Amino acid sequence: MLHQLLWTPSQDRIERSNAKRYMDTIAKNAGFSGSSFHDLWKWSVENPTVFWNSIWDFCDIIGDKGERLSNGAEKFWEHRYFPDARLNFAENLLRRRDDAPAIIFWGEEKVRQIYSWKLLYEKVSKTAQALKRAGVKPGDIVGGYVANMPETTIAALATISIGATWASCSPDFGIAGALDRFGQVLPKILFAVDGYYYKGKVFNNADKIKNVVDQVTSIEKVVIIPLIQTGVPAGCRTEAVSFDDFIASEAGGDINFEKFPAHHPIYVLFTSGTTGRPKCIVHGAVGTLLQHKKEQMIHCDIRPNDRVFYFATCSWMMWNWHTSILAEGATLMQYEGNPLFPRSTVLFDMADQCGMTFFGTSAKYLDTILKSDANPMQTHNLSSLTAMGCTGSPLCSEACEFVFNKVKKDIYLNVFSGGTDIISSFVMGNPISPLYSAEMQGFGLGMNVKVLGDNGAEMPVGQQGELTCVTPFASQPVKFWGDVDNKRYIKSYFEKVDNCWSHGDWIEHTEHEGGVFISGRADAVLNPGGVRIGTAEIYSQVQKIEEVLESCAVGQAWDNDVRVILFVVLRDGIALDDDLKARIKKVIRENATPRHVPDKIIHVNGLPKTNNGKLSEIAVKNVIDGKDITNKDSLSNPEVLDYFVNMPELQV
Repeated sequence: MLHQLLWTPSQDRIERSNAKRYMDTIAKNAGFSGSSFHDLWKWSVENPTVFWNSIWDFCDIIGDKGERLSNGAEKFWEHRYFPDARLNFAENLLRRRDDAPAIIFWGEEKVRQIYSWKLLYEKVSKTAQALKRAGVKPGDIVGGYVANMPETTIAALATISIGATWASCSPDFGIAGALDRFGQVLPKILFAVDGYYYKGKVFNNADKIKNVVDQVTSIEKVVIIPLIQTGVPAGCRTEAVSFDDFIASEAGGDINFEKFPAHHPIYVLFTSGTTGRPKCIVHGAVGTLLQHKKEQMIHCDIRPNDRVFYFATCSWMMWNWHTSILAEGATLMQYEGNPLFPRSTVLFDMADQCGMTFFGTSAKYLDTILKSDANPMQTHNLSSLTAMGCTGSPLCSEACEFVFNKVKKDIYLNVFSGGTDIISSFVMGNPISPLYSAEMQGFGLGMNVKVLGDNGAEMPVGQQGELTCVTPFASQPVKFWGDVDNKRYIKSYFEKVDNCWSHGDWIEHTEHEGGVFISGRADAVLNPGGVRIGTAEIYSQVQKIEEVLESCAVGQAWDNDVRVILFVVLRDGIALDDDLKARIKKVIRENATPRHVPDKIIHVNGLPKTNNGKLSEIAVKNVIDGKDITNKDSLSNPEVLDYFVNMPELQV
């Protein structure tokens, strides 16, 4: 699989990078002798305790490291780095107290706010005091039914600063989705936004808040964060107060950052829950901090005073990742609402007006911008922008090329992939290596990833297998909430390959040093004639068809085999005639293989997405197979599943 060279960093950029500075540091202090980033990765996985120790030092972690670098546990899920350490995660994010901007917030075109580091610190201090006054103790859960905005960040940091654990979902979740999450972890306090804006429309959350509070009886107080300014909802089962009133009587001032054990829980993250109740994954302080600092400083090349944006909701682990930007002394840029309203380029407006240096988004967003014929290079200045990040799903060649042809020619595009499970990434870019279209530059430092086939053998270049991490890493979960003896945790990741983490992504090495290509989720891989095919390979070709806006490929059991079904969403006014079907098949056949060509191409008006915006191939497959969708509330548009029920085209 040959991919076009898109970008090569200049020697000046390499020399100025945090990655080069880190390599020079460990060459001097830890015996590293390589020259490339791939050499650095190999060294990091061959010397894991030395590596993670060097990350603690290089990233200047505030805390007591303790005596042991590792507990040496043989079982993957029991292994811990820095088992004796003590630290406060929030303290590491609140180093600064000056008047420079810590948070810049846009809520569509309705709200504009800037929080200085000084104001952020003061608000966190008051909120932490108010939480203590409300009876919150270390180990308690504080919930957030919240929008991506400054008060949410303040509430989360205040929660973590006192040793409690933050668990959130976004306000567009319905009642059932919120109950599936909060009903499992049982928060003591619930922060809830009064509503939200989306495409200029106002959505009031009062009824949803009252329903959730009525049914989650652990909630003792509700703190209402104002966004649409509707006030505190009447009729809540328990006391409800505004955010300002909640903290009004507190003194603020210096925060007493108590040091907690290294693996003390700071976050509960929830999986999408499209195949059942979401898993509640608990993440600890030291692993989350080390992993985020490593990725942001070394892989993303972020520095103090950078202005870093990532489009995320409070249901997606990228919100937690983005929040950690504060630990770099960089400005957190937040956007709440539809990223394409009132213009497809509104986020580029934000980049220009606010001096954005790092623009983080999803593959879906770039695909949509590409189809909209936007050309930010011509319509915007973007002089401050030096890097883009992209995750969420595989990025096709056309979207990669769009960045360099229509956004900025000299820009570092970091395409990465990981998950809620690890609150970070297994695969990441780096700022000192060439970038090729549709490829990812390599594995994350310290992540000992192999591409394994069904027999457990490592796959050669160009052959697909499952992404498998064969040795422990810093940010593996502490546990699953309520999982007795780690039974569900072990079953989720460690049953396929003994004592190795099987992640579920279908992946292959490319011919370029360190390069990898992700072709989709292993549970969505197609298997016609017994040959495995990644759906991303189909999507990257369909993307070339101008008439097609979106597509979804699934396998349907048929005639003792599997046939490939391709569902397409078309531009307005376009019909799926035989000519268009033939062109789609021709492009796939010529650029992939004949096995990738779908047996049927069917037009639908929409495709199901999770609340995080990811295509849910599993939901489509379950519907056409006649299986129940047990948790439709995990989808942002469950009504589109009706298109797939009893389709006549699938009966022949």
